[in-house]
Parts: sequence; structure tokens; C-alpha cells
Amino acid sequence: MRIITGYLLILLLIPAFIAVVILTYTEAGNAVSISKTLDEKIDLTETKLSQTSLILANNGEVISEIHRPMNRSYAAGHEIPDFIKEVFIVSEDRNFEKHPGFDLPAIGRALAINIHSDDIEQGASTITQQLARNQYLNHHKSYNRKLSEVLYAYQLEKTFTKPEILEQYMNAIYFHNNAYGIKAAADFYFKKAPLDLSQAEQAFLAAIPNNPSYYDPIEHFDRAKKRQERLLDQLAQHGKIKPETAENLKKEPITLKVDSRKNSYPDYSSYALHELRELVSEQENLDDNEELTTRVEELLRSGVTIHSNLDIVLQKQAVQAVESRLPDATVQGAAVVINHETGQIVAVSGGKGYQSGDFHRAYQAFRQPGSSIKPLLVYAPYFERFEANKDFPINAGPLCIKGYCPRNYGGSNYGMVTLEKAFIHSYNTPAIRIFQQVGVDEAFSDLAPFKLKKVTTQDHVLAAAVGGFTTGVSPLEMTSAYTVFSNKGLYLKPRAISKVTGADGEVLYRWNDEPVQAWNPSTAEKVRSLMQKTVTTGTARKAAGAGLGAGGKTGTTNDFKDFWFIGFNGPYTAGVWIGKDKPESMEYINHQSPHLLIWRDIMKK
Repeated sequence: MRIITGYLLILLLIPAFIAVVILTYTEAGNAVSISKTLDEKIDLTETKLSQTSLILANNGEVISEIHRPMNRSYAAGHEIPDFIKEVFIVSEDRNFEKHPGFDLPAIGRALAINIHSDDIEQGASTITQQLARNQYLNHHKSYNRKLSEVLYAYQLEKTFTKPEILEQYMNAIYFHNNAYGIKAAADFYFKKAPLDLSQAEQAFLAAIPNNPSYYDPIEHFDRAKKRQERLLDQLAQHGKIKPETAENLKKEPITLKVDSRKNSYPDYSSYALHELRELVSEQENLDDNEELTTRVEELLRSGVTIHSNLDIVLQKQAVQAVESRLPDATVQGAAVVINHETGQIVAVSGGKGYQSGDFHRAYQAFRQPGSSIKPLLVYAPYFERFEANKDFPINAGPLCIKGYCPRNYGGSNYGMVTLEKAFIHSYNTPAIRIFQQVGVDEAFSDLAPFKLKKVTTQDHVLAAAVGGFTTGVSPLEMTSAYTVFSNKGLYLKPRAISKVTGADGEVLYRWNDEPVQAWNPSTAEKVRSLMQKTVTTGTARKAAGAGLGAGGKTGTTNDFKDFWFIGFNGPYTAGVWIGKDKPESMEYINHQSPHLLIWRDIMKK
């Protein structure tokens, strides 16, 4: 019944559709041609041609080139081989030379399929419509967009000749791996100009745009090769080449010559692009993910420059430290370095061997913080509310509260100790006692300025004092929060982006964060002093080589599944996390303290 209904609807829609395009437009009883209306309403000079966007380090060096839908390398019609033009016409739009921009029979077939499936599966787009979509519209699937696409295509056909439309189309289509247009694709995959491509190479490239990610020649070479062979068969079937020619072209070896585009520090540039989404979302009030993605893509197509806070020297040190100190293939890590004096994120390691698109452990990995949470959730809230100093006595003996019986590392009990000793040796039972005295909800309220994404009211339990969270925190979050101890209790959210400028140099975006007084300066100074003592005589002695003023706090979770160290030295606060992506015990490397050695390698003067 649904199919019959669909066909009836088609019968009604097609005449109406034809009427929209062909019949007159009536206003106040006077007929005005739709051609004139389209001339007034559709401006084909306002194309969506893209430019390359850049990410700069803090010294102005280009660290990443970002290409979005259309590469600026343009191939004129005479620079494009006739053979590949024929491949696209046969495979994409066999009525290209005859239709006025749209193909009504194809639209009817597509409507039948879409109504039958309750979705928009078939587009029936001609080459002209595809050009309209790529150059003037967007790729969002809807019937409204499809109608706009048809009207633009109609106008394109009135404005340009068929060869001109085909030329523009060949420069607009996407060949994956940021290669847009035949000239960019030929250069990227074969290091050739389009006219220097063999016919087999041309057919191979023509195989990609139908589904660029699926036919990605780098990741899925075999898929692209099989589609190339199908395209050659189609050419033979339609009499464009002889069958024996098709067979010979199929046998010709395809050898890619691919060099990656400039992306010198992918750990950092990947995070900078993530932060760009946050910046645009905040300043343009865009909460809808699809709408935000569209806006960011528009910006990157417009040729913006992202001025970052990357310090190239520190970035190299951070990446190298993570790589060299983690020889075990199963152990991963992340590091973040922040200039706490300026609020700038100056270096980021997203993981050992990180490449663009990988899981970014610096901001996407949320793990149990262990004792590294104590300065933030236990000691700072305690000093803020009680007149206590480092010599204040605290019980480090056994403790049980309503069935919760935490233990000190190794199961040891220490009796009465000073706050300093409890901190620098990371005793657990004193931390629980202090946390209970402050009040669980009270202590958590102090974390509000840091906006820890995955921390919820479910975490408001005593175990949180020693790092027992439902989900956890990221290395970036922890490092950012620790900057407060070197800023007299003042928290300014650290950022990777200093500003974003347009192609004309105009400043389009910059952060307008306001600092928040998280704790009193005296509270921050007390915790800072304890962290310095932790490096000189406590659990972080292996980090002491970084410098005389260095300080920080270690953290180890149950069964040695996570190692943390966050600390400061000079103008920098750095955080290091070590763990396995699927949490497992790492007790076998505990004695090596790789987290401390990585931190020391990054931060030593």
C-alpha cells in the first residue's frame, strides 16, 4: 500500500515540480518569467570556493595547513583530459549533454525509492546539481535543499556552457584526503598534472568521489581499484572504449606517490581544532552539534588563520619524553604543559605515536586521578576553611566509616603525623579524615571553577578524596586546575588559541575568559609549599632534577592502573598521565616511575 501511495504522490509532485521550473510566476495578475525571478534571486558570483586555513605556533611558524572542500589549485578545461571527463559523464550523468540541469525521470525514480524506504537514499543528482551543491549549497539531505539544488542547477545551465559546467565540476568534487578537484587529486596521489595521468590512473581517480571515505585509496586501495575496473567496464558497455582496451587498462599497475600535507605537531593542532569548536560555540551561541559543525567547516573553508600558543621547543620535548620513556607497546601516556603566568597551553602530547584523528588522551581520556586529586579536593578546601599549617597534627591510623575502610599504601599505619608528612607521602587515611571534616559537598563545591566535565553528584562520596570517581578526569583538566596553585588561588582557564583571524587579517574570535578566585592566596601558597616538599623529600623525588623550585603531586590508582604527576617549575605547570587504554595493572613498571621521568624531561631547565 505504501508503494502505491508513493507512486501516486510522485504523479502529483512531478507536474507541480515542472510547474515550478517552467510555468510563469504570477504577481498582481501579471506574469513574470521564472527565469527573471531566478536571475534576481540566485547570484552565481557568491560561490563557496574554499581557501587553505592555517594554524600558527606562537612564533608565527605554520604548523598545519587545513584544506577544506575546494583546493585552490584550479585546472582549466584544456588542462583536464577528455578521457576522465567521459568517465564521469558515463558513471554520474549519461544525459548530461541533453538535460537542462536536472533529470526528471531520474528524480521520479529517486522519489519512489525514498518514499518506499522512509528515508532519503537516492539523490538523482546530475553533474550540474552536484556542482550546485558543492559550490553554492551544502550536503544536508532534505527535499528543500534538493529543490534549491535544482533551481541553482537550472540557473547554472542558463549561465554557463556544458564544457564550462563540466570544468567547474571537475574542480569541485572531493577525492578524499583533503584533495578537492582533479588537479589537487592528481598531485596528491600521483605527483602529476592531470594531463600527465595515464588513462588507468584517470579512471582510478574517478573511482573515489562516489564515496570518498569508502574508496579512500590510502586506506582502501582494493576498493578503489575494483571500482576503477567497474568504471572501465561501463565505458566499454557504452561504446566509449573497446572491451580489450578496458581489459588492458585494468591490468596496468597503479602506484601511489603520496606525501602528507604539513601537519608538524598533530597532537597540538588536533586539540586546537577541538578548541576552535568550543570558541565558535561559545561566541555564536551554537548548541546544536550539526549546526556547529557546519559553521566551523565554513570558517575553515574561508581561509582563517588560527593563532595558537604552541611553544615548539616544549612541544618537541613533551612528545619525545612520552615516546622515549614508554618502551612497552601496551602502555600509553599523555602530557600537557601550560604557562600559568599567561594561561596559555604551550604543549600537548595526545599519546605515544599520536596521529591526527587518533584518540587524544590529553583531553579525551577520563581516568581515575588517584592521590593527585588531594591538593584540589582535600588540602586546599581544608586550608581555606580551617586555621591550620603544615605542622598541624592528623591521624594516619586505621579508619572505617560505615563500611568504607581505606588503607594507606602498602597497608601501613602511621599514627599521628603532621599535615606535611601526610601530604608528601600521600597517606590516605588522613586525607579521608580531612575530607570528612570539610564536608564532601563543601569540598566538591570548590571544584566548580574548573568545570570538570565528567564529575557529577555521584562522585560525592568519601572515596573521592583518594581519587575514587565514577568516570574520572582528563590530563588537560587536572593540569589546568593545578595552575591555580601558582597564581595565588586565581583560576583562568588555559587556552590553546590566542585568536582567529580571517583572510583579510581581521580578528574574528578570541577568548574572553574572566579569572575566578578559587581560593585565597594563602591557601594556594600552603599547598604549593607542600608540593615543593613532595619533590624534594616525598613521593616525587625522581622529579627533583627539573629545578630547585619545582613542586607537584603524584597519584597512583588501585592495582597500578594509572600513574599521575602534575606539578610546576618556573612559569610552567605540567601534567603527565600514564596508563593502558584498557585499564590493566602496570605494577611491573611502578619502580621505574615513568610519569616522573617524563615530567622531569619536559620541565627541566
